[in-house]
Amino acid sequence: MAPPIRYRPVRTSNGILPFKELGPDEAYAVPDFELAEELIARGADSARIAISRHDAENLYLEYSQVAAGKQLIPVSPFDFKQSIVIVLPTYNERANLEALVPAISQYLVADILIVDDNSPDGTGELADQLSCKHGHVHALHRLKKEGLGPAYLAGFKWALQRNYSLIIEMDCDFSHAPWDLPRLVYRSRTADLVIGSRYVPGGRTENWNASRRFVSRCGNTYVRLFLGSNIHDWTGGFRCYRRELLTRMNLATVRTKGYIFQVELAWRAVQLGADVDELPIRFCDRIEGQSKLGWQSIAEALIEVPKMCLLRLDDR
Repeated sequence: MAPPIRYRPVRTSNGILPFKELGPDEAYAVPDFELAEELIARGADSARIAISRHDAENLYLEYSQVAAGKQLIPVSPFDFKQSIVIVLPTYNERANLEALVPAISQYLVADILIVDDNSPDGTGELADQLSCKHGHVHALHRLKKEGLGPAYLAGFKWALQRNYSLIIEMDCDFSHAPWDLPRLVYRSRTADLVIGSRYVPGGRTENWNASRRFVSRCGNTYVRLFLGSNIHDWTGGFRCYRRELLTRMNLATVRTKGYIFQVELAWRAVQLGADVDELPIRFCDRIEGQSKLGWQSIAEALIEVPKMCLLRLDDR
């Protein structure tokens, strides 16, 4: 039996002060996403915030938890009445994929597109099994591993052919929390591109060693030197795009293949005058498997970012 949750209600902005850490059996209860975001910006864990969809007094009817201090689980996923697809690029992610698909479905009503680069560990076969079992899961197979950028571009092309209104990027390794998906979608009401950010108030990284923190910070600083400081987390890969923005980006001319692909698309959004918003997230290290970030991706970033600064979108 799941342990009970003791709720700490917050109904107005004034109720947030003074901010206090929760006990292991406690969770915040708020009536809307706006108050949840204020709490998160002040350091609250989004996993421990119950957002009421019905202005209900009895929030215990709407959420449960598997263990004290762990993420809350809504009794039904958030349904924004929009056509949404989550694109999951995979390469050797079998150990994560089987758990991630049902985890996503606990929090958000959305389709899931698994884009597999012919993984030798059988991720593609698992994707086919999941698509046969679940009507909202789809599999797209590519012949070989070509990098993150081409995988996402293939997923975007598939999604745009099917008229989804929102297209979400998400890692397949639980680095991005499934319970943050409703926040991403809700914020897209006022933004063309929403980026889950590690580097705005309330955002952070967890379980990273010093070298990885250093590389990430240096990478974002390098990008901001060339492209500006209007975005704090240029390389963040937890994103929600409006369909209309992607159709304006001339995706056929995207040149980057590695993680710098995220920078190129964000830069294109800025050049197009899009409304770009950042949402604080806690980025956790992967649960299973190995990171795909290598020196080739870092070298690509060092070369391509100055090129982006010199070339306008109209020149491509």
